[in-house]
Amino acid sequence: MESKKVNDELTVTGQVAPDDLQQAAQQGFKSVLNLRASDEKDVLADEEQQARAAGLEYTNIPVKKEEISPELTTRVLAAIDALPKPALIHCASGMRAGAMAFMHAATRGGMNAQEAMEKAQASGFDCSAEPQLKQFFEQYVDSHTQR
Repeated sequence: MESKKVNDELTVTGQVAPDDLQQAAQQGFKSVLNLRASDEKDVLADEEQQARAAGLEYTNIPVKKEEISPELTTRVLAAIDALPKPALIHCASGMRAGAMAFMHAATRGGMNAQEAMEKAQASGFDCSAEPQLKQFFEQYVDSHTQR
């Protein structure tokens, strides 16, 4: 499982397999947040059972790129607040998960959108391939950051 650490509390990856969940638990992760919808290609059908069997708390909030909104993002960030840490956040490729994790880090850590985007790029995330997501990220962070 190739993952990217956002901070001490959050790590992001693409789709996980049962072995990845066991490995995450062994590495000290306490919870998993799955941002995939059940109708996406190659979804792990019994992911919740696999995560719980590994001793991980599990939450699923489907986030489709075309349906991303401030309300949905606020719901996801509140779920991240509530998860036992460290938490593993995933989607298919890690792009949605990365955006949500960095929006969480930015809004909770008092970063503006530019600072958050620079931190994301330094961690290996390149949002330039997803211009709509990048624009949403910037608008959301700048309107929700607690300074």
